[in-house]
Amino acid sequence: MFGSCIPLSILVGKETRLLVQGITGREGSFHARRCSEYGTNIVAGVTPGRGGQMFDDVPVYDTVSDAVKESGANASMIFVPPIFAADAIVEAADSGIDTVICITEGIPVMDSLKVIHYLRDTSATLIGPNCPGLISPGEKCKVGIMPAAIHMPGRVGIVSKSGTLTYEAVGQLTGLGIGQSTCVGIGGDPFIGMSYVEVLRLFQEDEETDMVVLIGEIGGTREQEAAEYIEREFTKPVAGLIVGRSAPPGRRMGHAGAIITGSAGRADEKIKSLQSAGVTIVPTPADIGSTVYGMLEQKSFGHNQ
Repeated sequence: MFGSCIPLSILVGKETRLLVQGITGREGSFHARRCSEYGTNIVAGVTPGRGGQMFDDVPVYDTVSDAVKESGANASMIFVPPIFAADAIVEAADSGIDTVICITEGIPVMDSLKVIHYLRDTSATLIGPNCPGLISPGEKCKVGIMPAAIHMPGRVGIVSKSGTLTYEAVGQLTGLGIGQSTCVGIGGDPFIGMSYVEVLRLFQEDEETDMVVLIGEIGGTREQEAAEYIEREFTKPVAGLIVGRSAPPGRRMGHAGAIITGSAGRADEKIKSLQSAGVTIVPTPADIGSTVYGMLEQKSFGHNQ
């Protein structure tokens, strides 16, 4: 119904030439195959000591720089153990990779902090770590662990800290005939690469994204920063869900970043900020699809439309 136009995308698409760091490991090999089956163009893999081998029909190299020189890779998906993940991100950035998607969870906080600081002086964009990745259904490009079968091409963008809630949102939207332009899981660690605001900027510029679903949770102030940006600059409708309303102070919600630290990290404070910015609040995770459907049907897009 709402997914008839063939969309473009943000961050990944038909022009993506993907390199997989850790392609011969258990997780890397499994998800590399799932991405390839979906249509992602995987041009190289990297596993130190395995250079010269083949993974299915993909050549494996010892270093990212060798892989980039030989394959022209412009994006990297990282599946390496936490202790090596920071170095893997830096190696990708130093080798000229434009978009780095780090799926690895459990990276030491100080490692993540140092990497994010280092990347400021490079041209690389980091998504993650500890994220499900991203997918552009209309472009048949998936980089990460998102279940491809539940997605359909369309014009609704999704940005979320939570992988599971992303899948829930997509499942509901697809079930109602509402397709997605790009779905981005930014990750739930205390220190991550792309923020809500940076993803929203890309959706703002994307002519094939008509509205956005933003999914947040307790802890930190990223949702408030997104609300400030939405009120100031974002011109497309946004449906926002914040989970963790009943969580007591100090409670984690699966992510290291989802720890309530002061009143700003509480769900009610985040909801208040988003409402003030004109965002339509989704009451519960079960209401994502119906809320978006209602917005699209009634054109009730708040102050931004």
